[in-house]
Amino acid sequence: MSDTVVIDLGLERGEPETYDRPGRSAFPGWFPAALLAVLVLFTASASAQPAKSPLREVFSLQIGPADAYALTDNGRLLAQTFGLLSSYDLESGRTLWEAGQSTPAYRLRLGGGLVLMRPWNVGMRDPGTTAVSVDDGVSRWTRAGQVITLAGSPTLLAVTPRRSQAGVGRRVEGPIQAVDPRTGETRWSVPVPASAVLTGLPGPGDSGTRMLLVHDDRRMEVRDLVTGRLLAARLVPPADYDPANPSIVGGLILLRHPGNPGMEISAYDPETLRNIWTMPADGAYEIQACGLLACLSGPEGMRAIDPLTGDVRWRQPSWRGLAQFGAAYVAYGSPEHTTTLGLIDPDRGALEVDLTGWRPVSGSGTDGRLLVTRSLEPGSRTMVAVARPGERRPRLLADLPSGTGDCQAVPSRLVCRTMYGQLVVWAYGLKG
Repeated sequence: MSDTVVIDLGLERGEPETYDRPGRSAFPGWFPAALLAVLVLFTASASAQPAKSPLREVFSLQIGPADAYALTDNGRLLAQTFGLLSSYDLESGRTLWEAGQSTPAYRLRLGGGLVLMRPWNVGMRDPGTTAVSVDDGVSRWTRAGQVITLAGSPTLLAVTPRRSQAGVGRRVEGPIQAVDPRTGETRWSVPVPASAVLTGLPGPGDSGTRMLLVHDDRRMEVRDLVTGRLLAARLVPPADYDPANPSIVGGLILLRHPGNPGMEISAYDPETLRNIWTMPADGAYEIQACGLLACLSGPEGMRAIDPLTGDVRWRQPSWRGLAQFGAAYVAYGSPEHTTTLGLIDPDRGALEVDLTGWRPVSGSGTDGRLLVTRSLEPGSRTMVAVARPGERRPRLLADLPSGTGDCQAVPSRLVCRTMYGQLVVWAYGLKG
């Protein structure tokens, strides 16, 4: 947009990019002294004007404290305000459509060109899932169960989450059903006799994402998401199958399980489920992808291994957790992600930007850059900055209003809640 504020991040103190050689004075000797005094006074007055904020408010709307909102890949804001679902253009703030009133949803999920809404519910009754078109806000269908998507696939799956003390994750029970996004009808169904862990598995070449299931009886299955057809199956070691185990890294399946004498990690081929290698876990509690490597974290710190061989590439004893924001990776000093360490290079295990005291903003920036916020003390101002590889510390952009939080970011837009019941969209520009 032509009126978007652009910040030149390459000039930290405001120096010009180039300096001309010293030359003659800009004012010849005959320049009237009075006029010169006026110009000096005018320049001083202009320089005293407050600097324009790098954040420009585009629009805002009233929203309840529990109302859900989401940002789409094509530049839209979806917000359910007091039961009314609406779509807004992030560039201009123009209202694109408003759907009818409905029961407030806990979260707005996106998939298959639909907004998937599961209403708030008290008790054990299944509230079902309602699908609304992202394009025009028209209600398409409502069906029982929770409808989800797997990363990399447009296929919608209706599942029944298994509730436990640890909460609701990828563990499901009962049949898994593929849903037609146009009608909400079932295309195919896969039985789950007890419960199972469900996740996506990238396919070879352009074949798309497949479905990986690990049942309670140790049976691991790979299934086609288009037809539900079984592609491979085998028994794997008994383990605490949970939302993070097994993990998919570099196209391989990594499973942490009891061994002899201690815990082990095994890698399986995604096509045949053949066991490729097994090695001691060495204190690793969690496995997750970090770039092309697998990062193993535990009380002794974090180490990265090559998923194809199990060879160790780097170690960081002080790192305890890792999270991905767009293309950026952030390391933490605690497994609960409460102590932010910095923006890292996952290939080298190097800390690139010190983020001590800062909190990453959900979503994505541009070219590996990450927006971060920091509150000096409860109730005080909140600062927003940009972290970029090659700069040791975040570059401050601006202050946000007191009580601002629950932010999400996309390139050129920052969206946050305020303590006054508003959802505010700001424009920002990054240069350099």
